[in-house]
Amino acid sequence: MKIMVNGEPQMTEAETLEELCVTLGYTDMKVATAVNGEFVPAGRREAMRLAHEDRIEIVAPRQGG
Repeated sequence: MKIMVNGEPQMTEAETLEELCVTLGYTDMKVATAVNGEFVPAGRREAMRLAHEDRIEIVAPRQGG
């Protein structure tokens, strides 16, 4: 299915937000996620089913100064 990830179009076979995070290499990272503008806590990613043309945001915290 075609989705948008951080503003970029992408094709994926992932059925859930958790699967997408794993596919994209965010397995061991603490990240914030949103689907169509709605925050999705880490504990709900496995249950969050993706649909064609969903807009996904995945944000990793950054350190610096």
